[in-house]
Amino acid sequence: MQHLFTKFLLVAVIIGFVSCAAKKIQSGGNDTVKVMTYNVHHCNPPEKQGVIDVEATAAVIKSQGADIVAVQEVDVNTGRSGNINQAELLALKAGYKSFYFAKAMDYDGGQYGILILSKYPLANTKTYMLPRAEGNNSGEPRVLAAATVALPGGRTILFGSTHLEAYNKESRLLQIKEINRIAGASSIPFIVAGDFNAREGSEVIKTLDEHFTRTCNNCPATFSEGKAGGVIDFIASAPKNAFDIVSHKVIPDRKTSDHMPVVAELQFK
Repeated sequence: MQHLFTKFLLVAVIIGFVSCAAKKIQSGGNDTVKVMTYNVHHCNPPEKQGVIDVEATAAVIKSQGADIVAVQEVDVNTGRSGNINQAELLALKAGYKSFYFAKAMDYDGGQYGILILSKYPLANTKTYMLPRAEGNNSGEPRVLAAATVALPGGRTILFGSTHLEAYNKESRLLQIKEINRIAGASSIPFIVAGDFNAREGSEVIKTLDEHFTRTCNNCPATFSEGKAGGVIDFIASAPKNAFDIVSHKVIPDRKTSDHMPVVAELQFK
């Protein structure tokens, strides 16, 4: 009887180990990557005019434990943010070893742009200036921040953070076409995330969908501004057969920014 009990216990332990290993592969193992995108409104809570709260923004990012984060509307040494380097501080306070800031424009004595945060090493960092429609010189310059990310298990991806034109549809369409071109030239899987300033069903998102697979369809709202709201923040991957989507969620935090963080987990096929 004792011998049978010992064998039963051994089998139970093995089953438990295999089950845990299977769960790790499904979510959080070397076969998955957790991505976040967050427009942080230069760390200014919408209901606190003139207040800069990097601590609160970093806490929101840190709470999700994403492997890689695309961050938009970041100030570096601007007067309006108290001449602090938000890119460096967000990386430090949220616990990310690697970061890359891409300047979109000079602003108020410093720089304004977008950011990549990563738990893993970044290489081949590059800022792509995105095109604007002829005559559209009044809007902000727009960029794609891109970096090669060395993930655990020997996998490598290209990751991009972006923030597309807000008010000129023609410029926005040119910009997404340029991102598609960059994706098509990549020899490794490419994940892009950011504020696309375009809704599902728009020509811009339909163009994105030609080359990328978004982590959601009929997505939950990601921002609110006055009476306006909707879905304009997305995470997407290329080529289309590179990943399965494990999860997608919008974090219901409306106090820290006018956008809510979007978090998705992707599993390599």
